[in-house]
Amino acid sequence: MTDIDATENETPETRLAAVRERIAIAAREAARVPDEVVLVAVSKTFGEEAIRPLLNAGQRIFGENRVQEAAKKWPSLREQYSGVELHLIGPLQTNKVEEALDLFDVFHTLDRPKLAEALVKARDKGRKMPRLFVQVNTGEEPQKAGLAPGDVDAFITRCRTEWSLEVEGLMCIPPLGEEPALHFALLEKMARRNSLPNLSMGMSGDFETAVKLGATHVRVGGALFGSRV
Repeated sequence: MTDIDATENETPETRLAAVRERIAIAAREAARVPDEVVLVAVSKTFGEEAIRPLLNAGQRIFGENRVQEAAKKWPSLREQYSGVELHLIGPLQTNKVEEALDLFDVFHTLDRPKLAEALVKARDKGRKMPRLFVQVNTGEEPQKAGLAPGDVDAFITRCRTEWSLEVEGLMCIPPLGEEPALHFALLEKMARRNSLPNLSMGMSGDFETAVKLGATHVRVGGALFGSRV
């Protein structure tokens, strides 16, 4: 499924309240506590003027795809609003690791040994490590980043034993046109097998399904911000 846009005549505040309520309903239907689900507001391509209303409404957790884009808007926003937590949800080049560490609290897209080694090199220089999710290419799509499902267990083992990196969860983006529940269930099974507590899965078009299948983090953009340019 794709990221469904918000109704254009709604306000950011009403969109935020509606998404939070939908998360709560889905969680309760799955016999879960709604507060277990973290809403990551995906603000990629949107400027400060679009983000500020959500900040004013109390949203503090945001996701960005690109380091350079985040660097243009978030330092000033963070000066104005306390408690912001920024999540990197797009692919990260190894030469951008140092800059990304200056900006992001959580990486959702750890997906290869070279990136793990770049993080270790930064840590060895005294840099604080972000919270880490391993990205899984559950559909094994050649154009997408992420580990193939068959490589996940070995990679997590290397993160723990060879690199001493603490991974807390898995992330996936299901293929367009496929039933997302199948991919969410696969991700949950892999996380459970590796004793990982967190699952980053679900976007505007399918986050309720993700919540019912165990998502701890949902990445919602269109339902909050409307259409992207």
